[in-house]
Amino acid sequence: MVGLFDEPSVTYAHVAVERGVDQFPEGLSYGVPARLLPLKIGQLVTVPLGRGNTPTQAWVLSLTDEAPVLAAGKETKQIFEKDRETIALPSDLVELARWMSQYYFSPIGPTLSTMLPGPVRQGTGLVTKQLLDFADNQADECKLTTKQQQVLHALNAMPKSQRPVEPKVLMKAANVRSKSPIDSLVARGYLHCHHVTTVEATWFKHAVDATTPESLTKEQTNVLRAIEEKLQSGYSSHLLFGVTGSGKTEIYIRLIEQAIEGGGVALVLVPEISLTPQTAARLMGRFPDKRIAILHSALTKSQRHQQWALVAEGKADIVLGARSAVFAPLQNDQIRIIIVDEEHDSSFKQDNSPRYHGRDVAIRRASMAKCPIVLGSATPSMESWWNATERKISTLHKLTTRAPGLVAPQIEVVDMRSERIHGEVGYPILSTKLQRALHTTLACDGQVLLLLNRRGFAPWIACASRTCGWMMKCDHCDSSMVYHRKKPLEHAGFVRCHHCGTEQRVPKQCPDCAKKIIQLGAGTQRVEATLRESLQIPAEQIARLDGDTTRKASDLQEMLARFGKGEIRVLLGTQMIAKGLDFPNVQLVGIIDADTAIDLPDFRASERTYQLVSQVCGRCGRGQGKAIAIVQTFSPNAPAIVLASKAEYEQFASQELQFRCDASLPPVTRMVRFIVKDTPFDQAASRADSLVDRLRAIASTDISISPAAPCVLPRIADRFRFEVIGTAATSKALQEFLALARKTIKPSRDFVVDVDPISML
Repeated sequence: MVGLFDEPSVTYAHVAVERGVDQFPEGLSYGVPARLLPLKIGQLVTVPLGRGNTPTQAWVLSLTDEAPVLAAGKETKQIFEKDRETIALPSDLVELARWMSQYYFSPIGPTLSTMLPGPVRQGTGLVTKQLLDFADNQADECKLTTKQQQVLHALNAMPKSQRPVEPKVLMKAANVRSKSPIDSLVARGYLHCHHVTTVEATWFKHAVDATTPESLTKEQTNVLRAIEEKLQSGYSSHLLFGVTGSGKTEIYIRLIEQAIEGGGVALVLVPEISLTPQTAARLMGRFPDKRIAILHSALTKSQRHQQWALVAEGKADIVLGARSAVFAPLQNDQIRIIIVDEEHDSSFKQDNSPRYHGRDVAIRRASMAKCPIVLGSATPSMESWWNATERKISTLHKLTTRAPGLVAPQIEVVDMRSERIHGEVGYPILSTKLQRALHTTLACDGQVLLLLNRRGFAPWIACASRTCGWMMKCDHCDSSMVYHRKKPLEHAGFVRCHHCGTEQRVPKQCPDCAKKIIQLGAGTQRVEATLRESLQIPAEQIARLDGDTTRKASDLQEMLARFGKGEIRVLLGTQMIAKGLDFPNVQLVGIIDADTAIDLPDFRASERTYQLVSQVCGRCGRGQGKAIAIVQTFSPNAPAIVLASKAEYEQFASQELQFRCDASLPPVTRMVRFIVKDTPFDQAASRADSLVDRLRAIASTDISISPAAPCVLPRIADRFRFEVIGTAATSKALQEFLALARKTIKPSRDFVVDVDPISML
């Protein structure tokens, strides 16, 4: 038969194609012709796939001299081409992707694609440079003009280490204003010109926080010494549990200093992009002569490529970023320490495939790099607390008091059930106590942070008649429509579904009984309108920070900068204002509704409530003078709220873990969640029941498989959703079960496998 590929294969490669097909663990085999050598592990190539030999991008997993064994009459396909030499992941990242593919039940090709930023693949920001040097054969210079001779003499005077050289550099050295003498020398064969495609990379210039720290407290000193002892001893895991304002960042900085003094790189992860400018400013202030690379998705495409290239070229001392920065293109032997700040935060969990948790991948990466990892939080996740206190696979370090000069806020819980407005329906948005505290704080030139973890103006649109019961639902989801005003003080608005994004006009009357409709509840827009109407300060001193006002990272950074300068005096926002922000003039924190998560049918609801209340209360008391936090709730006796108001984390964790033990829930057990989606309800239910049968057929006695049940939100975007929960006593048992499961079931758009799920909605 006539071969499809004319060139002989000189070696062979195992590759992972970028398709949602499972090729774990070895990938697909292809021949490599001589013209493509050298080929590297982690390089992006194009291969023929399927009967039609469709050109498909793929990642090189390994190289071998052994030809694959094929059936009679078959031939090994060859790689078509390799992408730019600059597109290659470090081999250590390929190994990390293998682990992620296995652990998180995801195809390895898309997992590797997650590690490479889109702008790097697309070549955004690449420039082609012209470089000049002497040609191999030189002619007699006596036939040259004076300026041409100046160019040659200037080039000859340059050290070989500085050649080849760009034309503009050579022109300056030769003191010629025109490029014509250079072009003539190239045309006549005196100079050789070649072109190089590269990234014009520059370092970020953030505002620098040059605050000089005072001496460490005794607690800080003890913690620092304990972790320092492990810096040169290979892998170790540390949980730094410190109350808000206790000086965790100062410990991070001193550990980073020691790590990079030894010639290594420090990798620092924060949960939100909004925290990177403040953290970068601190690092730049403390390390003015070190190179800090920033990796996150809110940079421009050119910036993302530039920063990635700087790290890949080994030029960074510190790498800072959000969740995806855990995939910084570093070899394991470069990394000396990994720090995960606010490790409890759910933002570290990716909500689409591969559904990895940034904190857990960071732990795996530290293990591979044989370096310490420090997880820091004032409200550790139950998983990290369990690992430190029960499993003892992580070392617990405590900071129990705030740093000198910082005061613990006075926390007051307001029972909103007693705040009903006489003669009116419903409850006020702001309690009497919070209103008074607002006016008092502003009169003393203090600043205010207000939290409401609910966007929009009103979360429910309903019929005014008590006998009707109509409430506006999304036509495509089993969720209520949220009313949004177009502008803060305008009455014109629309309704939006926060799950599928559908928008509609507000109905003029109830479609069931023709009575008028009313808006129930409050979102950040409604609170903003209330503040603007009631506070006697200029409108520009009140700002709202949520997903509707901060479409770009630059919007968020600009708003936080204005708040830091005191231009904004009252900042209202969703949970993004509760994380890691440090503003010394914040004297009042108000939580408008602490119950937004506490009643959700999710076993982590209580944990999330405690963390949110505790974290946002910790944003005040970071300067001089009295600080107060007011927590409004309809559940004043809920343990999460009571204990958060008293800063009793260890008592809360003890009670919560006892509940998890009694109910056999994570972290005491390990969990995987299977979600089946389909448009007809009956078909979704049937597929889910069939899945249960298949899973139970391969499950050992160590694995518990729940019956199929509708998800908390049964329908999103016209697709019905059923879930099946699998639990195991250990991670090993769960992984053994998943290894069997991946032979019979494949993830797809309509079938999700979520290992270690964070949300149960």
